[in-house]
Amino acid sequence: MAYRNWCGECGFKTAWGTQSQSERQQIDHYRSHHPGIRPGGQVETNQKNPSGSSFGCLPLIGIAMLVLILAASCRR
Repeated sequence: MAYRNWCGECGFKTAWGTQSQSERQQIDHYRSHHPGIRPGGQVETNQKNPSGSSFGCLPLIGIAMLVLILAASCRR
């Protein structure tokens, strides 16, 4: 899962990363742009799998079914 923090004072948002990376970027932003204000805002999560499809194994099942149908229709 990836995290991104939004600044509570302006429109800044951190890059997607681990929770600790996102929090560190937000703290650094507050330190340089909003000194004296405690970091706030909201946290956004991205639960999609960055290395694969968000549909899981559904495409693989569809391809398997198509192969079975084609194989059944080609029998002599």
